[in-house]
Amino acid sequence: MFGTVSKEMEVQVSATEAWELYGTLLLSKLAEKELPNDIQKIDIIQGDGGEGTILKLTFPPGTISSYKEKFTKVDNEKRVKEAELIEGAYLDFGFTLYRVRFEVIEKNENSCITRSTIEYEVKEEAVANASMVTIELLLKTMVVAANYLTKNKK
Repeated sequence: MFGTVSKEMEVQVSATEAWELYGTLLLSKLAEKELPNDIQKIDIIQGDGGEGTILKLTFPPGTISSYKEKFTKVDNEKRVKEAELIEGAYLDFGFTLYRVRFEVIEKNENSCITRSTIEYEVKEEAVANASMVTIELLLKTMVVAANYLTKNKK
């Protein structure tokens, strides 16, 4: 079974400015700092934020303990970043694919749309686990990013 979940929001900064946050590791560091009840720690296992970068995300007790994700696409022209789970979490529950995509879409020179999407594929025998997929953490990250960008507008 294949599925997607997506959310978007308008941010009152240029797409270029938003991508300076979304297209780098700064977004991960900001989420780690501003969402301590949701993300305990983010470790950079390998890389500098470009394709091939591997992060280990550790979550508070009582939730999915941790997982590793790998940046599979960082397209600075189209302003798209994708990461796929490579270890732990959803992969332990019958998912064969769990991909997160961040996009920054230019609306005009002073405003853009940020969109977060989760794409997943789950084995037929584990299809009930598809209900585990939630975009809540990505939405919280987008709100933190929007507040940061608006406050630090150039």
